[in-house]
Parts: sequence; structure tokens; C-alpha cells
Amino acid sequence: MDSVRPSKAVRRRGGRHSLIMAWVLAGSALLAALWAAEGHRLPNLRDILSRKALNVATLNGPTTYYLGAHGPQGQEYSLATAFAQQLGVKLNLYTVSDVAALREELRSGRADIVAAGITPDEMWTDVGVATVSYQQIAQWVVASRGTPRAHGLGDLADRRIAIPRTGSQMSMLEGLRAQGAPDLQWDVITSANGEPLDLLTDKRADFAVVDATQFAYLRHLFPEVEKAFELPQSRSAYWMVQKHSGRLLSRINTFFGDLLAQNKMAPLLAAATPASPEFELQMSQRLQRDLEVELPALRPHFEEASQQTGVDWRLLAALGYVESKWQPQAASADGAEGVMMLTRETASQLGVSNRNDARQSILAGARYFVKVREQIPERIAEPDRSWFALAAYNVGYGHLEDARRLAQVRGGNPDVWVDVQNVLPLLAHEEYYAEAKHGFARGWEPAQMVNRVQRVLKLLEWQGESLSPAGAKDGT
Repeated sequence: MDSVRPSKAVRRRGGRHSLIMAWVLAGSALLAALWAAEGHRLPNLRDILSRKALNVATLNGPTTYYLGAHGPQGQEYSLATAFAQQLGVKLNLYTVSDVAALREELRSGRADIVAAGITPDEMWTDVGVATVSYQQIAQWVVASRGTPRAHGLGDLADRRIAIPRTGSQMSMLEGLRAQGAPDLQWDVITSANGEPLDLLTDKRADFAVVDATQFAYLRHLFPEVEKAFELPQSRSAYWMVQKHSGRLLSRINTFFGDLLAQNKMAPLLAAATPASPEFELQMSQRLQRDLEVELPALRPHFEEASQQTGVDWRLLAALGYVESKWQPQAASADGAEGVMMLTRETASQLGVSNRNDARQSILAGARYFVKVREQIPERIAEPDRSWFALAAYNVGYGHLEDARRLAQVRGGNPDVWVDVQNVLPLLAHEEYYAEAKHGFARGWEPAQMVNRVQRVLKLLEWQGESLSPAGAKDGT
């Protein structure tokens, strides 16, 4: 059979098509070669699924990632964990020193994602692409107590305003000025160590602009600083991915979109940043009630735990009250449950089958307290030894050791609880946790927790025999 030959028009059209395809293939090869020459590899969601691991770079900090007493915590950690679980891969989340290092992780291809609450500027868009925004972060103007009150942008005229060193607040202020106050002038200054509230306390600034989520932590370090007003514009937070990450970018955007549409994003982020309530008058008033209503049923378990461990039952009861208000069904955002607020992992290690069973929780909590106390150097005498153990029970032994080293560096005695208690809150301050072996910690929490346990213990000691005897019930 004779072969059918295409017409000249078809041959010409086919020639042009072949030429175009050749250019496309050559361009793709050149792009791949350029990336290979720089040590990059083109990002591919298929690669992540194939290696069964998601590489996420972040910063060590209160709203990103840090090691808590019961494991990793932080908003970005929680969000990245949820995304990795959806992909069905292992999360490999790691920290770097600063924002510049984050950009390098993305540029080099070592990180699939940068998750650190980024508001991208031109330096970011040079190396990556932003996802859809997953969080709007309110911006607060704060000032030291006693500073003349400010209620709006007009009150910032000719004032010194401190902003984070690596934040996006500068462009935000400039945008607000352009939109509604073109004649408004102010002096913007940044802190050398990255913390603008230091400038307030040193009287080098009149106001500071900070993320509302950050201030939830910073207020414990700077109790003399208070909110003045909220800026009319919030800050949008994004994840960053490498350029040409089409499928990965699309998958993240769908993940964020689903969480937002189902109203699951806000609870997930809120659960990762639990508040730390103050020891207020209401707590004292409730304690008086609970001594009569809740303690009588639990006291036999605390006394049994005391007999097994040698720890004063009143100290164990005080610890249990501060942890859960003696509520067997109590639960925390980080997964702890029961009277002694045991995590699932700790409970399993201690042989607890039901964390909401008061007796099991109390006996196991007492054993865990003793286990933690045994880590404290033997040279530290009571009662400081128990105060250190309580702090480690709350924040983890590694962070306690960081605080002891910090106390020594600052001229204190690392074996004296008061000296260590005074520096524990500094582990939430970037200037200090950046140098600490175990990084950021909500250091004010163990300091406050031990103080509360001491108060409850003192009340139990003061009440003495007036407390209902073990096994007594109302009306008996």
C-alpha cells in the first residue's frame, strides 16, 4: 500500500510545532540545569509523598515552635502537624536562627515549607511563593503604665515607636499614614535584640507595635506594659513554599481553605497558645469552697499516695489543686487530663488505664513527681528540692536546667529556688532563649505554678485538723 504523505501546509505546521516543542524542552532542560548548578532540585509534591517526610523550617518562639513539658508545642507546629497528617507523611520540623536563615532554607531546597507566621516582602518573593493567608493577627499599640493615654493614630504624632526588628509593622504604619494621616510623623526605632518592649522599659520609646498573639506571652515578661489601642489594620500570616511548587502550593491552600471554611482554624491556633491565668481573689474564694466540697473524697487517695512515696499528702493535694482544681474530668489544650493532669504518654508509662479515675491519677502523679524530684541534684535541700521538682513537673527538666544555668550566669545561686524562679520568665525572652540549650519556654508558668502550690499548701497547713478527716462526707 502506498504511504499517505501530508500536504505541504500540514508539513509546515508540523515543522513549526516541532520547533516550538524543541524550544520548550531546551528551556526546561536549561532551567533544570540552572537549578542543579545551584544545588536546587525542582520541588515536587510527589517527592514528599515518595520520601514520606515533609521538611518544614521555622523559628524557635512562643507562637511558632518550642519544647514544652509534654513535648513540642506552638501554633506553627500544630498547623504543620495537621498538614503532614493529611498528607500521610512524617513531619520533619526544624528551627533555624533567624528570618534570613529561613529564606536560605527555602532557596536551597532543604525546606519544602517555611512556617513561621511570615508576612512576605520583596526579599521573600525573590525566593519563594506565599500560600493563602491562614491567620489575621491583630496589631496592638502598647505602652508602659503611666504613659499619657493614646487612643488612635493621631496620638502617635511626633512620638517614638518601637517595632520588631524583622516584623512587617514598618510598611503597615506607612500604609496607614498614606491612607488616612498623610501629615502624621513619628520616629520608628528597632531593638538590637529584637524585642521592642525592652525599649519601652528603658524609656527609649513611647509606644511599641506588637502582634496581639505575641503580647499574650510578653505581658508576663513586661507586666508594666499595657495595651493602648488596636491598629485598624491586622497583619496577614502566610506559609512560604519554593517557586514552581504548584501542586504543593495548591494542596496547602486547599488545606487552609478547608480549615477556615469549617471554622477549625481558630480553635486549632488557640489551642496551641493556652493562656496562663493569674492567681486571683476568685481562686482563693473557690479554694475555700473546694476544701469542704471536693477534698474530703480525694484526701484518702492523697494520703495513700503519701504512704507509697513519702511525699506529704498536703503537698500532693496542693499540686493536684493547682493542676486541675481537683476535677477528675479536667483537660488541658496540650492533652493532659485528670486531677494530676497526666498526658497520655506519661499515664501509659505509669500504668494508668484511666486518667479520669481520681485514685489512679493521684497515685501515678505522686510517683511521677518523685521521679522528677530524683533528677534534682542531691545537694539541693528541702524545701527548695521540692520547688525545683514542681517546676520541672510543669515545664520539663531541660528547661529547668536552662534556668539554673542562666541564674548562675547572672550571679545567682542555681541551687536556690528564689534565684532560679526570678530568671525562669526570661526563657520566654528571645535574648535569653536563643542561647538556651532547650530554647523557648513559657518560663513564667512554672514560676507562677510553684507560687500557687505554695499558697495552697500554706492554706492546707494553716487549716490543720479543721480539714475534714479522711473519708468524711458532708454532714458527718
